Amino acid sequence: MRILILFISFMSFFIFTNEVNAQGCVAIRGLGSASCINHETSVDTSSWSLTINNRYFKSYKHFVGLAEQKERIESGTEVINHTFSTDFFIQKNINSRLSLAVNIPLISNARSSLYEHGGNVGGASARHNTHSFGIGDVRIAGYYWLRDPFKAKVWNVQAGLGLKLPTGDYRYSDYFVRNDTTKVLGPVDQSIQLGDGGTGISLELSGYYALNHKWSVYSNFFYMANPREQNGVSTARGGVSTAASIAYGSNVMSVADQYMYRAGISYMGKYLTGTLGVRKDGIPSVDLIGGNNGFRRPGYVVAVEPGLSYMKNKVTYFINLPVSVQRNRTQSVPDKIRTEKTGVYFKGDAAFADYLINAGIVLRF
Repeated sequence: MRILILFISFMSFFIFTNEVNAQGCVAIRGLGSASCINHETSVDTSSWSLTINNRYFKSYKHFVGLAEQKERIESGTEVINHTFSTDFFIQKNINSRLSLAVNIPLISNARSSLYEHGGNVGGASARHNTHSFGIGDVRIAGYYWLRDPFKAKVWNVQAGLGLKLPTGDYRYSDYFVRNDTTKVLGPVDQSIQLGDGGTGISLELSGYYALNHKWSVYSNFFYMANPREQNGVSTARGGVSTAASIAYGSNVMSVADQYMYRAGISYMGKYLTGTLGVRKDGIPSVDLIGGNNGFRRPGYVVAVEPGLSYMKNKVTYFINLPVSVQRNRTQSVPDKIRTEKTGVYFKGDAAFADYLINAGIVLRF
């Protein structure tokens, strides 16, 4: 039983990036999802745990659908996002089956582009940066094992229900350089905003099946529903919205749903545990609840996800590296409206990362 509980604990460490490497211009936000959390001390109603998870990626490769726009890098017009975030995930085990948790993300973003400043035809001197820094959207959640962990020695399923609060600044602004003498203050791009302005409801399902005392398989599902359609933030970057963007509905930012699912296999040694899995993270074009208009870059990333952790006593160190194998920028509602109004099929682009680095530590008290 101890082996299974340790495995479950390990599984949880790699759910802390449900927006993970699908990030980039596809603004899937890290919400500190912590499915399948359990520890040796989970039966102790006074037990707490703190997970500090650090996440970094660089998105710069542009895609329209599944096709990479390699000419963007060749011409030097690519958009480059650097994102670093630290999630502080605090969990309280009520008993062996029920736990409550809160996640507080601290985010630092930098975005380099030409088109938002001097323009893509302005050359290298037209490239400038915008930034955002602060607390992101906080999420609180409850988790419940459907079977008693002490009796479910082979398999179990955990369900989670959470509430995402609009604590992150979704109107974060910085200066856009128009020319050598002019700068304008405006909301930064949606992909580096600290929040989305919506109150969301999250549903999580996580399960494991022990093949033997060393090998196990796992699966996780996460969906965040954001009922709010738009947050009212302009996409004009300090300027005036064009007539076309108003007509297509892309002049203000949408509040989009997001999802993640993953599955893999785990091998556990005495102190070290390795995992290898496949995951998919994405933003849908159409939300589960509420309207779908407003600017968003829907799409998804499929990644291969290796991971490694070292656990001893009440401390665990972990790292994992999801590597993208498929990136797809799908058609948004404004894209569909533009296609209908112009009679010319249109699908916007988005920049994606090649890989994501997750590393951190879990402390149990």
